[in-house]
Amino acid sequence: MFKSTLCSLLLATLGYSALAQTAETPQWRPAYHFTPKKNWTNDPNGLIFLDGQYQLYYQHNPFENKWGHMSWGHATTTDFVHWKHLPVAIPEIVTKDTTTWIYSGSAVLDKDNTSGFGKNGKPPVVAIFTADQPTQHKESQFIAYSNDGGMSYTQYAKNPVIDLNKRDFRDPNVWWHEGTKQWIMTVAMVDEHMVRIYGSKNLKEWTKLSDFGPAGYAKNGWECPFMVPLAVDGDKSKIKWMLSVSSGGDHGPLMQYFVGDFDGTTFKSDNPTGTVFSIDNGDTFYAGIPWRVEGKSTLLGWLQNGHPETSPWKGQMSIPRDLSLRTTADGVRLFQQPSSVIQNSLNKLSKSHAEISKKTIGDDLKLPQAGSSNSYWIEAEFSLNDAKQAGFKIAQSADGQKTITVGYDVTKQQLFIDCSSAEKDNKSKENLIQTTELKITGGTVKLQLLVDRSSVELFGNNGEKVISTMIYPDVTATGVSAFGAGAKITRLKVWDMGK
Repeated sequence: MFKSTLCSLLLATLGYSALAQTAETPQWRPAYHFTPKKNWTNDPNGLIFLDGQYQLYYQHNPFENKWGHMSWGHATTTDFVHWKHLPVAIPEIVTKDTTTWIYSGSAVLDKDNTSGFGKNGKPPVVAIFTADQPTQHKESQFIAYSNDGGMSYTQYAKNPVIDLNKRDFRDPNVWWHEGTKQWIMTVAMVDEHMVRIYGSKNLKEWTKLSDFGPAGYAKNGWECPFMVPLAVDGDKSKIKWMLSVSSGGDHGPLMQYFVGDFDGTTFKSDNPTGTVFSIDNGDTFYAGIPWRVEGKSTLLGWLQNGHPETSPWKGQMSIPRDLSLRTTADGVRLFQQPSSVIQNSLNKLSKSHAEISKKTIGDDLKLPQAGSSNSYWIEAEFSLNDAKQAGFKIAQSADGQKTITVGYDVTKQQLFIDCSSAEKDNKSKENLIQTTELKITGGTVKLQLLVDRSSVELFGNNGEKVISTMIYPDVTATGVSAFGAGAKITRLKVWDMGK
């Protein structure tokens, strides 16, 4: 749960303060990323797949376009692009004695009715979340159950199910561990920079199993932990576990991950001491958690937006990302790809699409096929030859004075997003140019570029590295072109995703 204290810390890091604004900003509302109809959103919560639909709950203020009154908003989708907005699923609890805000957590289908909450032979959906009670300065873990497929919830009469009488103790993520026949919970011991692991047979009574941490980056409090098993190089006989935590980093939000082993009780990391592995190397991706569907883990994160304000909504989700582990020259690392649910249906989901192949770049190559709304999806492979850089210039103003450059720097061996000519008023100096190391072989680089009006997500070499950031171009700054003098476009596909 991205708390207001951490919010203040990261906004200060980004170098701005958000100002109230009432004017609507349709030019920045994404076309194929989730946003609420109105008001504030942050962390994704309770990701679950039921009856052919992906359920998304999310941190939500139902009343205002700013953080507060935290409740679980609710939406469903079958394709991750078209969303059905539903009523608030779990509202804040207000009594004469206290207010309880519904912070981040998870949801599970209790198919064997281990909790006893099921009715008429139908398994319940159980939500496990942090109850934040500001007056008492306390966070504890609550559960609530649904007998109507996750549409509405009843609070468990004996809440809390875990109470350490702590101020910062939050963000439970729960799943069924078949090996030990129990539910496993990871939850953040925020100030201790630890993930506490619990086990339960019935979702109501929990036993501490172990702690992980501190490790990696531990300058700021840990939040939103989760753990998933992933097959290394697609080999199901070689399973490693990936554990992730979120925190404030040196230049904004940070999601770090650890690769290791989990025996049903304890997680042991293989990461070399002193290393920090980042899920995303930009300044906006945070608090991601996975859908777990038929052995596949699909990560959804919050793309934080700061200045300028958007209206009548604030906050959006990332593109969902399928996770995998692959062996690299540096060891086993996390790879991410835009969800196959979307990727396999791009032709159907887009307004139009086009393809270019075997095109040598001299002057910048304009791409009118991307449309005119700053909402498109590009997949490209460049043979770099003697080029020093190759990639795309996006959100270009008509006079050429403003542009955002994304791509690969051959000399520096870096994936990059350069906003220095367009976003000086919206980003700190440190975040105007964002980079991450990406080693290539054979003189080729693959780029996947997802631009959606106010967000940019850049995947390098099949998702070995990812950079995400927010942009706020003028409504007429919609130019797109490929660049890289001397490079050759081996193949390029572009989809116009504008509505």
